[in-house]
Amino acid sequence: MRWAIPRTVIEGWWAVTLRDRQRRRVRDEIQWAAYVLFARSGFEAVTTEQIAAEAGVSPSTYFRHVRSKEDLLLEPVREGGAGIAALVETRPADEPADIALAGAILARSTSLTVEELQQWRAAFTTAPHLLERVALVPPDHRDRLVELVAHRMSRDPDSDPMPGLLVHLMLAAAEFGLLRWLRAQDPAASLPVCIEAALAAVQDRRWRNDQA
Repeated sequence: MRWAIPRTVIEGWWAVTLRDRQRRRVRDEIQWAAYVLFARSGFEAVTTEQIAAEAGVSPSTYFRHVRSKEDLLLEPVREGGAGIAALVETRPADEPADIALAGAILARSTSLTVEELQQWRAAFTTAPHLLERVALVPPDHRDRLVELVAHRMSRDPDSDPMPGLLVHLMLAAAEFGLLRWLRAQDPAASLPVCIEAALAAVQDRRWRNDQA
């Protein structure tokens, strides 16, 4: 027997998907316009009205998609961090916890094109006061990462501090690598290279069940 999906359900799903794609497109256009203006004129000097005009949208549309100018710069960090747990889950089941977590973090650092990263960094350098607000993963995502890491380590995160410590150190290393890249004077500096070097300092056999 074949189950027919009601047309109203299909149309509703398509409408939501299309609407989400359209919102994402508008948001991306606003974000890119902001980065161009920030890099050109400085974060503080650029107004929301100028960003809206550069993106080709009305001020009301701008405020439907953006809470603040700060969010335009910080959002890539949050979006990158939000996907780490999902990537850890896709890593090979027998992969050691430290390697799996480092691989997931590094994969997120390559999710943007070189051009997008360069424009974002150029914009971010005009708002150095936001560097202290850079945080890869919110508390709820950290808790999920600890669960995933504990499973790979075959340890109880409630009684064993090692899973939580590994997550804390890995995320701290990744944030250090990100900040090092954002502050780099060399325009050719690579975000993945900076993050990979920081993560390598944490990776060690001590986190693995087969340690000697």
